[in-house]
Amino acid sequence: MTRVLVHATNPIARAGLESIIRAQPDFEIVGSSSDLNALMQLDRDRQPDAILLEWLETDEEFFWEPLLSDETSDPAIVILTDRIEGDRAIEILSTEVRAVLPRTATPEEILATVAAAAGPIVLHPNLVESWLNVNPFRTQALPAEPTEALTQREVEVLQILAQGLGNKAIASRLSISEHTVKFHIGSISAKLNATSRTEAVTLGLRQGLIML
Repeated sequence: MTRVLVHATNPIARAGLESIIRAQPDFEIVGSSSDLNALMQLDRDRQPDAILLEWLETDEEFFWEPLLSDETSDPAIVILTDRIEGDRAIEILSTEVRAVLPRTATPEEILATVAAAAGPIVLHPNLVESWLNVNPFRTQALPAEPTEALTQREVEVLQILAQGLGNKAIASRLSISEHTVKFHIGSISAKLNATSRTEAVTLGLRQGLIML
């Protein structure tokens, strides 16, 4: 069970995010807040695994940084923001935030990102190229070529993964079962030596297997 704390200053936006999280049986909302003081107190008291945090243009710069201090629970922070231009997103990720998504992200994208945020950094596909350009050191240790060539179907699945779609959406797009999608993703990860979907997409981009 992933314990999630939700933060948004707008009550309607906060209710919407809570609804998205409650739709996932593997997630539990342990609190919600509308201001920084309440957010920090809930973080200390509830010890969430992840914080889903909306960051608006009117909010202070990097107001969540106190959540990364030794006094808090070290949650995986997922930011939803319209301030998502490449350089700004890279700056955000340098503060140890684990994921950045646009506020227009779908519920499927939000759920998948929160679930994955405890692992490698999670990027919306629109930011992958900027991340690679600014941070080549992040990927220089990744293998240059797959251990085995991807099939045409696997390339199709990887291309759709790069669009941020979940298993159900991929299955619908390709008219295959979700089980088959999971099989293809497992095969892609094994062939690319990837440990996550994000890493598989990053490797696919670097190796010219897919394009954004």
